[in-house]
Amino acid sequence: MSGFRRNLLATYSSQIYVALAGIVIVPLYIRYMGSEAYGLVGFYAMLQAWFQMLDLGLSPTLSRQTARFSGGALDALTLRRMLRVLEGLFATVALAGAAALALGADWVATRWLQAQALPPEQIRLAVEMMAGIVGLRWVAGLYRSAIGGFEQQAWLGALNAGAATARFVVVLLIFEWVGSTPAHFFGWQLIVAAVETVLLMRKTYQLLPPRAPGEATVGWHWQPLRGVLGFSLSIAFTSAVWVAVTQTDKLVLSRLLPLAEYGHFTLAVLAASGVSIVSGPLSSALLPRLARLQAQGDEAGLIRLYRQATQGMAVIALPVAAVLGFGAERLLQAWTGDAALAAQAGPILRLYALGNGVLAMSSFAYYLQFAKGDVRLHLIGNALFVLVLIPSIIAAAMRFSGEGAGWAWLGSNLAYLLLWVPLVHRRFVPGLHGRWFGVDLLPVGCVCVLFAGLLIAVLPWGFGRFVVLAELMTVGGVVLAAAAAASADVRRWLMARIASRASAA
Repeated sequence: MSGFRRNLLATYSSQIYVALAGIVIVPLYIRYMGSEAYGLVGFYAMLQAWFQMLDLGLSPTLSRQTARFSGGALDALTLRRMLRVLEGLFATVALAGAAALALGADWVATRWLQAQALPPEQIRLAVEMMAGIVGLRWVAGLYRSAIGGFEQQAWLGALNAGAATARFVVVLLIFEWVGSTPAHFFGWQLIVAAVETVLLMRKTYQLLPPRAPGEATVGWHWQPLRGVLGFSLSIAFTSAVWVAVTQTDKLVLSRLLPLAEYGHFTLAVLAASGVSIVSGPLSSALLPRLARLQAQGDEAGLIRLYRQATQGMAVIALPVAAVLGFGAERLLQAWTGDAALAAQAGPILRLYALGNGVLAMSSFAYYLQFAKGDVRLHLIGNALFVLVLIPSIIAAAMRFSGEGAGWAWLGSNLAYLLLWVPLVHRRFVPGLHGRWFGVDLLPVGCVCVLFAGLLIAVLPWGFGRFVVLAELMTVGGVVLAAAAAASADVRRWLMARIASRASAA
């Protein structure tokens, strides 16, 4: 098995486990903590995302430089000096950001969040703990980027699985034996975040090349950072836009909705993130490999991998988006056992799941620009995107709550895929877009929508929760098989496997 495929398999395995651990347990969280306290969990996730704006594009830049070192385009001393500078910057910003959030905890508890049952003192303490968790996990992201650049996805996957078990599963023991207040939940998350950060830092230093005899000291040098500052700032802008695009709806709704209703919105968005969960590992393994191929000057290999990854992503992500979209209410009721919650959150899940499916495919334009080291078009496209999307989300959310935000999310992502991605492809690889869209993406997308929509509409459904879940999984399997059959690369791979086995026999 090639290193890329091994890393991809390891990343997918860990991400699927992390996703299942985080999603399946949610009804138990609500049972132990209540909907309002679970709304605080959603608020914490939103804060963590906004905190990423302080990254300034430095984490992905470190990942790219680490991949370039592996490809022979960067020396070891420059890499070590870059890491040293970034560690200092990240530690400083993490402390400042966490302190600011902790100082504002009382205002958040009494002025921003619309709690009805939880005492303000509990909310304030929870927000103070969130500040520490957010700071630690942000610093951990620096080391995670370095390890990913070294293509150590198998190790990262094992750590992610262990940390997810501690965060999502072991916390149930805390609820059962100690207490189930927000302070108990976030206190345990703070401990897990501290341990995870230490382990990531230790692994990063193990992967760094040993210092050569006579080599200059690492010290504190800004020069390695200056050399990539333009690229970093470009990534910073796109990251800030990305956070604004994906989190503005959550920020607005955290102020508008009662905390319990915000918890239901968070539940729907979490379920829709199943699409991102199956698509994210591919990008984690793909980005460093594309960067390496670019550093080696292998243009043909880069485009071949880019198109193969597109078909692979379509076969994996689009069936999930289609089944979540067309079976939203059935899934939520079977998952939570609450018909009223399913009716309220189902339309939100449908729109966000379909929008996430479109996003998974349009993100490939960014992967290409990242590998090329030129994200100017990405900056322009995202600037236009945010100028349209954010006012739309704010207006729709204020008038139609979560469902309005979902319509804005789906519509904006469709517009980006159909209008902007072709321009990116024309700029970097003229003649690519027609094959990418018409051969690699469109057949799989049409098959997924057709099969999922028809099967969920016409099949007779059972009444038990586990029966409905089993039926949805069966539909998902059928849609996945149909998507694989619609992919030219998957068909070629299957035929090669069959021919190989026949020859061996």
